[in-house]
Amino acid sequence: MTQHRGRHRRRKRGRALRGVLAGTALALTAAATMISASQATVDHDPGALKPLTSRAELNTLSLREDLVPGQALDRLSSELGRPVGVGAALDDADGTLSDPADCLATEREALPVSPAATRAYCWDPADTRGLRSGAVTTSGDADDDGRWGEHRVVLSAWSDDRLSRVAFVDADDLDRLRYTWVRLTVPTDEGRAWRPLRSAVSGMVWYQDKLLVTARDGLYVYDMHRVQRASGADGSRFALPAVGVYRSAGQAPVGLSLDRSTSPDSLVASGGDRLWRYAFSTDPGRTGLLATGNASEAYATEAEDLGGVLSYRSRWYLTQTAEEERGTLWRQDRSGAEATRCGSDETRRCWSGRTPSLSYWEETGEVWSQSGRTLFSLPLNTIDRSLG
Repeated sequence: MTQHRGRHRRRKRGRALRGVLAGTALALTAAATMISASQATVDHDPGALKPLTSRAELNTLSLREDLVPGQALDRLSSELGRPVGVGAALDDADGTLSDPADCLATEREALPVSPAATRAYCWDPADTRGLRSGAVTTSGDADDDGRWGEHRVVLSAWSDDRLSRVAFVDADDLDRLRYTWVRLTVPTDEGRAWRPLRSAVSGMVWYQDKLLVTARDGLYVYDMHRVQRASGADGSRFALPAVGVYRSAGQAPVGLSLDRSTSPDSLVASGGDRLWRYAFSTDPGRTGLLATGNASEAYATEAEDLGGVLSYRSRWYLTQTAEEERGTLWRQDRSGAEATRCGSDETRRCWSGRTPSLSYWEETGEVWSQSGRTLFSLPLNTIDRSLG
């Protein structure tokens, strides 16, 4: 009987969530219509992707791998405590994300108009005050079954001028997301100490046991087995030290995502007007690392002000940011480009505002992202159906 009441409460909560999101979408569609009526032209169509094939162009996208020596990592563990792993951080979760009904109106306005989000949550303003939201990745990237051990996990990056940290979100119960903070660090003095990673995180991919994170001075690599307990003035009780970094020869990655539709799996990157990918290694001794630092494929795009990037089955999905307006979501390939539209209206500005990243959870078919203090997801097939 208790079990039956629990299912009933979840169904009722699901209907309430859909009602909140539907009401928000209707209000925002009306707003978008008024905006489009005042615009003389729609956004510029970026057209087809242009393949980059010259060696000179591809060389500007190459990366140099620099791994921290195992001896330094062992010394770090000895000096600052043995690793406890992802599970320990999830077990200590002390923060809770809010449902849409409890979010501020300005936070709900960050949600896409069309297609509408099917799941949405808001971060506690007191817990994220002074921080900039960044990239999102999930355990759907980490493993084929969408889990890390027994857990489903969402990772959300935040930063200020002093440090970068990641919220490890326990997503086992999607009706109640709980999280704890983990500070990103870089080993120093041959593993005798560490410093904070001081950079915005616009790109992040969790693949196998590695977390790849964009920073202003490189693409940092973290080993998820090396989460350590560490107190900090920022409120985080855990830290994660880098185990390596990839340095760029030219154009550095800004946006990142994982593409499991290629063989082998690949890391997708964006920066400036370029889109490209690197193949992941299939060597059992190099889990989560790149096969080489050479781009296996690259394109030029005319889409401007790029935010998140996602590639799946030869299609590229790009979010176009806007400072004071809603953004645009494009699907682009070598044949042309299409954008999501706000219902029957002609405007293409029906995505959320600034969206640093897109992460596809292949097991569930959902795309996860965040804008400001709003974390949300929606099925990839609804994005495809809304294009026109």
